[in-house]
Formats: sequence, C-alpha cells, structure tokens
Amino acid sequence: MTLRIISAAAGALVLLVALTACGAPAEPQGSPTSDAVAPSPAPSPAPVNSSVPEAPAELTCESMISAGTVSVFTDMGWTAQSKEFVVGGVELTDGLLCFWADYSVASDHGQLYGWAALSTEEATQAQEGLLAEGWKREAGADGVYVTEDPRYAMGLDEDGYGMTYLFGDGWVRFADTRQGLILVEWTG
Repeated sequence: MTLRIISAAAGALVLLVALTACGAPAEPQGSPTSDAVAPSPAPSPAPVNSSVPEAPAELTCESMISAGTVSVFTDMGWTAQSKEFVVGGVELTDGLLCFWADYSVASDHGQLYGWAALSTEEATQAQEGLLAEGWKREAGADGVYVTEDPRYAMGLDEDGYGMTYLFGDGWVRFADTRQGLILVEWTG
C-alpha cells in the first residue's frame, strides 16, 4: 500500500515537473521586408546576479535529480544513501546510484535513481547482461530503454514500466520506473 502511495506521489511529481517545464511560446520571428542588413546589437555585459543557477560541480544524490524532487523527499523526512551501481553484471564506478527513503524506520520503501558515464563496450555488456536476465529492450528517441519484466516488478508506472535504464551516448540513467527517468537531470 505504501509503495503504491509513493508511486502515485512520484507519478504526480513527474507530471508536475513536466508541466512546469513547459514555458510560454517563443515570440514569433518576423521576416525582413527589405534586403537591408540590420545593424548587429552591441554585446551587453553579463548580469551580475543571474537567475540561472550554475551547474553543480559534482555528481551527488542531490544534484542528480531535480531540485523539486529533492525538496519533496526532504520534506517527507527522506535522505539519500549511495549504493553500489551494477548494471547487468557491469560495475559502474564513474557514476552514482542513490536510494531515497526514510531511514528512521525499517522499510524497503523508497525511490532509486542513478546516473553513470560508461564506454560503448560497457553499455553493450550491461545491456546483454540485463537481456540475459529477462529484461526488455526498446529503442527510443532518447536512447535505448531496458526495462525489467513487468511480471516481476515491485512497482509499475501508469504505462506499465518498472525499473528502467536509459542508455545514451556515453551514459546511462536509471529510475524505479520509466516515467521516473524524467527526474534524473544530471548530464555529466
């Protein structure tokens, strides 16, 4: 029951993050009405107090996922602990796997997120290892998704996906569900 509530909360959080990421449409670009070349505007100095935060310097459990997700978890009394990151039998030492939970109570309820840099060879070995364990592979616009067999998943998102790895060019992301991958913002 608790896992379903957490999964529902995580799903709502994913929807909230996706909706807030949508901004106002860009101003339409007018087409020039003559062949005259408009003068280039003079470069302006960078603002001293920019509202755009700098990228985190290092991969941590807090910098890997969105600030909003970290805030929700900490408000619930959750903290993160790093875990060994092994994918399909391949140990990924250039990355981080984090388990967010309330460690003040004995429970296995929480959320997992991971990110790691990996070579093409490591990605191939990891995917082959997962497929040999019964995981499912799907090509997508963002990369290759490898998802656990839903019959054995502890929790599923609304599309029926459980734990999922997304393999991109030189990296892999991981979340408890495929929808949860949107919360992993680290780009390396």
